[in-house]
Amino acid sequence: MTDDRRKKAPTRKSPTFAISILIVVVVLLVIGTLFFNAIRDKREYERENPPEAASATVPPAAPAAGASQ
Repeated sequence: MTDDRRKKAPTRKSPTFAISILIVVVVLLVIGTLFFNAIRDKREYERENPPEAASATVPPAAPAAGASQ
């Protein structure tokens, strides 16, 4: 009879798995928020300070010596 009581008694589940899933979700949200803010701030900075043309700052390349034409 004692075996029947043990089988019917509700067993309490450990909340460790649920808490670990919650922690993973929160960490992923924080990382996603950091990436989102970094990309948004970069675009805003580039909009306010447009990069100069690369051809204006770099001198033209000299032709290679001995190149066949």
